[in-house]
Amino acid sequence: MTSISIFGNGNMATAIGGVLSAGGADVQYITHEESGSAAISGETVVLAVPYPALDSIVVDYASQLAGKTVVDITNPLDFQTFDSLVVPAGSSAAAELQAKLPSANVLKAFNTTFAGTLAAKTVGENATTVLVAGDSTSAKDALIAAVTAGGVQALDAGSLKRAHELEAVGFLQLTLAATEKISWTGGFAVVK
Repeated sequence: MTSISIFGNGNMATAIGGVLSAGGADVQYITHEESGSAAISGETVVLAVPYPALDSIVVDYASQLAGKTVVDITNPLDFQTFDSLVVPAGSSAAAELQAKLPSANVLKAFNTTFAGTLAAKTVGENATTVLVAGDSTSAKDALIAAVTAGGVQALDAGSLKRAHELEAVGFLQLTLAATEKISWTGGFAVVK
């Protein structure tokens, strides 16, 4: 059985955990209050937290994250203005995280879906698709298998360099929803 630890217990953490649990994974949640004291039990760790929280997780858990697959779902945007990403041009939150955790396999995933579309497993009339980017093929394959076992489509989006584009898509989708041009149960669909 796949074991997954999820940092966070908000809408995204709950939706991701629901999909992974439906696929048979054993899911552990580490809440904000437990962060820093709870031990990680999963072989895969999903960081379902706001972008600014990544640094404290790295400080508190760097040694426990070594050798694990670490899934970054963040969209590093300026939540004050909703007008820009806050990572250096051409970079990504996931690339920054990989540099801080060189012994982990960092993946970018879940940032182009909303909690509602993960829970419903649809975007409009189309199936929800989780895009997964990373440099470890085996880590991507394992996450894709866990997601698809939970009834949601998943697609290999390429190397970790593609996290830059995934974060741009996530940024666009969030700004459209925040300005009520799309609903929080809408978003982009991938049609094969």
